[in-house]
Amino acid sequence: MCCVGVGRYFTSCAVFSNLMCVCLSDLFLCCLCVADLREIVFVIQSQSNSFHMSWAERQRADLLQQTQSLTQTPPPVLLLHSLTDNEGDWSILPLLPYLSSLFGKNSSWLVFLEEETNVKVTKLLQALRKFDRRKEWFLGKPLHDEESTIIHHYAFAENPSIFKYPDFSAAWALSIPLLDRLANKVRDDPLKSDFTIDLKHEVALYIWENGHGPRLTAVPELCTEPEHSPTAQHCATTLRRPAPLCVGTKLCILYITVPVVKKTWEREASLLEYYSDHTDPSIPTIDLGVPNTERGHCGKTFAILERYISDAVPKTSWLLVVDDDTLISLPRLQMLLSCYNPSEPVCLGERYGYGLGQGGYSYITGGGGMVFSRAAVVRLLASDCKCYRDDAPDDMVLGMCLNALGLPVTHSSLFHQARPEDYSRDFLAHQVPISFHKHWNIDPVAVFNRWLKDESVSTRPHGLNKSTKEEL
Repeated sequence: MCCVGVGRYFTSCAVFSNLMCVCLSDLFLCCLCVADLREIVFVIQSQSNSFHMSWAERQRADLLQQTQSLTQTPPPVLLLHSLTDNEGDWSILPLLPYLSSLFGKNSSWLVFLEEETNVKVTKLLQALRKFDRRKEWFLGKPLHDEESTIIHHYAFAENPSIFKYPDFSAAWALSIPLLDRLANKVRDDPLKSDFTIDLKHEVALYIWENGHGPRLTAVPELCTEPEHSPTAQHCATTLRRPAPLCVGTKLCILYITVPVVKKTWEREASLLEYYSDHTDPSIPTIDLGVPNTERGHCGKTFAILERYISDAVPKTSWLLVVDDDTLISLPRLQMLLSCYNPSEPVCLGERYGYGLGQGGYSYITGGGGMVFSRAAVVRLLASDCKCYRDDAPDDMVLGMCLNALGLPVTHSSLFHQARPEDYSRDFLAHQVPISFHKHWNIDPVAVFNRWLKDESVSTRPHGLNKSTKEEL
């Protein structure tokens, strides 16, 4: 313990050798080692889109401002998207050898933050000092599955709740001894998993190593409450408020087939097209000249992209392509898109990865909805990238194309490839979700009404009180 007893009623901070006393309230003084702060490396899980970069830079500035009052030598605050040129850095594990080589000798903790994570540095230091930094620790806010789920490959099917994995929004941490061992493991035994689907679960599985590695240790101070919530007084981390929203977003929804859409979100869209392998005026559907396929829809999706930039549809800033069993909130999507610049090549949705440990690529998983700015569609179609078969997986082919063009996939955890039942309750508790996917074993209309339907437009933020149809 690195504390100096200097009394209870000091109102200013004092420095004693390598110790700095930090006033945490008017009633007491807690002394923290400057060395503790210098031995923390913060890694913001940032993205290369301009909106996300600006949020990450603000977060970085906030951290540095807090630490400036504690020490003249600030801790490293890294932006994940800018560390190396490796496409797979966002999946964390391929990056561990690099982080170990840079910080393995002079640091104690690696703390990962998402862009919306708000950190109270002094409380975080207090929380970390409860753990022996010389040992292997994997710290976070635990999530668990209520039932076995496809997105976790039905892991722990007999008792899904037994395995805990971190909620990245609350921040999570690795002690340096654990980082060094994992880095050696990655070097000696290259990552073999083909798909990266739910990163937080897959990182926890890799660290656990079939029972040979540490399990996640719960840290109550790592929280996902709103930053000004009365229940967050004890929290070292909280969630920031959403970014300010713009208005006037124009969105073109190009759809693949029909069923439940007409009972749920169709009424929220004024520019919506249904596609099939034949024209049916009663729906109505449009024949793109591409036959239906049982598996992938690559041929049809590329035909949709071509139609979007043609004179066949009104010119809009954004294109949304969804499956026939996707449930989506268009007003919430519109709010999200107001944060992005459509003149940039934006490709937005739930990000998956393929072969990231071996130089693979990222892609937007199609079931949750794929959103493209007009600039992105123009860049895609101007390239030589095409479907190798009409029934190839459209989302993965698009991912390969984007990777070849050097265009990033922008991730949002508000899009969901699976049903609400497939996600941890605590994970969904601090979300306002945009989409879910699959109608298997659920009532899709009931799911839409519970999770995605906004009862009154008057409850939406200022500037979004018009009829949704007027803006889409």
